[in-house]
Amino acid sequence: MKKNTVIEDLHRTQETEKSKTYLESVKMQDVARECGVPAAQVYGVATFYTMFSTKPRGKHIIRICCNLACHLEGADSIVDALKGKLGVEMGGTSKDGEFTLEQSSCLGLCAEAPAMMIDGQTYGSLTPESVGKILDTVRKGA
Repeated sequence: MKKNTVIEDLHRTQETEKSKTYLESVKMQDVARECGVPAAQVYGVATFYTMFSTKPRGKHIIRICCNLACHLEGADSIVDALKGKLGVEMGGTSKDGEFTLEQSSCLGLCAEAPAMMIDGQTYGSLTPESVGKILDTVRKGA
């Protein structure tokens, strides 16, 4: 029988808990027990990788690329537009609980910089104007 890895189990756990969008302490302890490793090791993995969160987040996770290509193509203006539209700082969640804004080191869309990802969907060649339209579309569930 294949033994699951901590990362696989954390992904599965966080995906199962979609309504929470984060890993609760008790769930990380379950992963530790299932994988046969200390809970501290699971917590270390969960806090090291940015795809995991130990704190509540919004329904939709926005990851804005701030790597060199995106930075040179104006990622700062996209970050400012997102902060303004959502009323949050980087790492924050909008008051309505819909969006959490996070920084990413690279989304692999350098040719379409600046870029962001919302819930696994990528958006490139962004402008401050396009950000508002994208957020409206996501809010409507389209």
